[in-house]
Amino acid sequence: QVQLVESGGGLVQAGGSLRLSCAASGSIFAINVMGWYRQAPGNQREWVASITSGGSTDYADPVKGRFTISRDNAKNTVYLQMNSLKREDTAVYYCTANVRTGWLPRASDYWGQGTQVTVPS
Repeated sequence: QVQLVESGGGLVQAGGSLRLSCAASGSIFAINVMGWYRQAPGNQREWVASITSGGSTDYADPVKGRFTISRDNAKNTVYLQMNSLKREDTAVYYCTANVRTGWLPRASDYWGQGTQVTVPS
């Protein structure tokens, strides 16, 4: 099995910064795309950013220019640097990874348990 554990959430004033981390462990043969989603109270879970194993990145429009996703393939870890935080960034942030657990070209999506980010008004 594969486990994803997030860390780095917390409370930060508007305009501040936070860095989220997510470490994958377990029966990992290779990790394809890694990413971050978020879910605010009363809202559906929404995609925030993603990064391929080769380092190509993509961002949702609301976070472009403020958030940066990166990964350390040697550590099976993905990061989300969040700058210029706004009240509307308040949400539970979840990491996800598309993981191959064996030599067959078959992969599954795994999710972390989530970490709370709060930007008070």
